[in-house]
Amino acid sequence: MLIRLDRVQVVVRELEPAADLWERLLGLRSVREDSLETFRSRRRVLRLGDSEVELLSPTGPGAAADQLGAWGEGLFAAGFGVQDLHRFREHLAAHGARWTEEGDQFFLDPSESRGLRTVISEWRPREPAGRLRFLYEVTHVVRSWKEARDTHTALFGLDADRFHEIQSEQYGYTGQLLLFDPPERLDRIELCEITNPEGAMGRFFRRRGESLYMCYAECDDLGRLLAHLREQGARVDVPLGTEDPPNLFVHPKSLTGVLLGVSRTHFAWTWSGRPDLATR
Repeated sequence: MLIRLDRVQVVVRELEPAADLWERLLGLRSVREDSLETFRSRRRVLRLGDSEVELLSPTGPGAAADQLGAWGEGLFAAGFGVQDLHRFREHLAAHGARWTEEGDQFFLDPSESRGLRTVISEWRPREPAGRLRFLYEVTHVVRSWKEARDTHTALFGLDADRFHEIQSEQYGYTGQLLLFDPPERLDRIELCEITNPEGAMGRFFRRRGESLYMCYAECDDLGRLLAHLREQGARVDVPLGTEDPPNLFVHPKSLTGVLLGVSRTHFAWTWSGRPDLATR
């Protein structure tokens, strides 16, 4: 039932400096500001390509304030788009899930999805903005990727025949990509079960348990983006060490606690089971 990785929510201390940072580094555009009572927060919504980033600044006690107090700024929730919210509500009810509603969004507690806090919106096409094309991946670190796969397949109405198993010795995990609609789109949840507890992801899992780890986006001109990020003084990791790399990582200390991966357009098909699509 999920058709898009629609957005991410990020907990920040103050909206204005956080929004200015995302806009300066990645060219995002502010599209609206309101309040989100579900998480007792002021909210600034930024356009990232045709996806969105919701910055949440807590105004009272609740889940957003708890995360800010425990871990500081950073990723708070993954947001997915569906075609029909009413139909998705019926699907959740049939599976015995619990959720809250506010405005035109559904909010699932992490207890429903093995530590992955989730916001569901009805997908609508948007005018793109910024240096990136769209978000396509959120990484969910879990104890058992097979158990998490079964949970997500049932809860989100996914088709297991579309998934692709993955592993990385470099980053110390094994798991699966829960692709929503390949080969048309890359959108997916990446499930990662730790194989190297001393790696960065392993240390994160030791502290936080099953939770949202990072997100990934596409960019048409990664060399130009890399040059801009360096000009702005952002901390950037370039695994292949080139001036025009196929992917890069913006360090959390440079982006309100968010680890953001960015790959060249279509390049992520290389590790998604369809390398033939990486150069289309």
